[in-house]
Amino acid sequence: MSAPGSKPARPTLDYHIWRQRALVISGSRYLVSTKPGLVGHGRDDVSIGLLVKHAVVKPGAVVVNMQCGSGLFGVVAALTHKASRVLLTDRSVVAFEAATRTMRDNEIDIATVMLGHGSASLPTGTEADVVAIRIPTEKLAILQLLVDAFATLKIGGQCYIAGATNEGIKSAARIMQEMFGNATVAGHDSGHRVVTATKRGGTHANGESVTSPFLNHATLREVDATLRGESVHLFSRPGVFSWEHVDEATTLLAEVMDVKPTESVLDLGCGIGALGIVAAKLSGTGRVALVDSDSESVRCAERGVAAASLANCTVQVSDVASAIFDQKFDVVITNPPFHVGKGTDLEVPTQFILDAWKVLNPGGRLLLVANRTLPYERTIHQTFGNVTAMHDGPRFKVLLAQR
Repeated sequence: MSAPGSKPARPTLDYHIWRQRALVISGSRYLVSTKPGLVGHGRDDVSIGLLVKHAVVKPGAVVVNMQCGSGLFGVVAALTHKASRVLLTDRSVVAFEAATRTMRDNEIDIATVMLGHGSASLPTGTEADVVAIRIPTEKLAILQLLVDAFATLKIGGQCYIAGATNEGIKSAARIMQEMFGNATVAGHDSGHRVVTATKRGGTHANGESVTSPFLNHATLREVDATLRGESVHLFSRPGVFSWEHVDEATTLLAEVMDVKPTESVLDLGCGIGALGIVAAKLSGTGRVALVDSDSESVRCAERGVAAASLANCTVQVSDVASAIFDQKFDVVITNPPFHVGKGTDLEVPTQFILDAWKVLNPGGRLLLVANRTLPYERTIHQTFGNVTAMHDGPRFKVLLAQR
């Protein structure tokens, strides 16, 4: 491999550039904003299409769209069905920005887009005629959204959920049946289906189906871990990566990471904050930033940093490193995600590598942990001009590069 400091022809990726798609649905034209990192980017999301086709929205209805993605359903509800108010929520800052742009580009002034999971960010007392949900893949996160939908709907209101078979739509439909006392498949296409239920009363049809303490948005799961020989007290929520325990790759990087006293560190894609907290303790007085695109992950990391009494840490929502491009760091540590929904997408981790180069000081270091089979070495070498395996195990590897 070439020596640190050489100047390779760095790869380019237009990840941070927003695209605009024009879609014609039932004779009407809509503009939708999209980019890599958004579920359904680069293709038509069959599940969203089913929601758009089969959801009944009457003129003047109040509509809530959870897991709103690009905001397409909200656009159709506002422009075609003449809803009086549309409220869209999503825990992903990428989706939040996409839906915000989509509403603006279609000149919709009755819609509000909020960053947060389910009803957590909705105004207190919101009552909806229709709640539409593009389901996530984690079962307890789905349950959370269904509980939120039931609580948000008026009596007689209609809930619609859509997703693929391999994303858990059949399981979600069973939960819907237990909760609402009714559930009907309204349509299906290519392994996806949309299911609807009517809220007929003020309480769940089967209260025993709703038992998890984490259905209260304020409740965080406490996760105790030993990292680098020290006990760390962390917090988590359903839908956050490896939410019930610290994953093996994160544990490995925590053990081998090289952070010197006073060095500034970026934990890129921080999850619940395990790596950033370890780095902050190693750095001592150095500035440490933790960022993640998932608002629930950020909420958990903030709690973990507070519990550890780390005054040198900040935590914020960011699409890769976009929120902190005005800052520079001595070290970037990352366990980058390579799934968007159920699919593998290497555009996102590739951008992690490119953004790491952008925010590192000259001489700064990238430490990246990944599944052994993921081919990051070429991109790192093209970007930094060097790459070394700090650890090469049967399941995971830790790669080091210097700017």
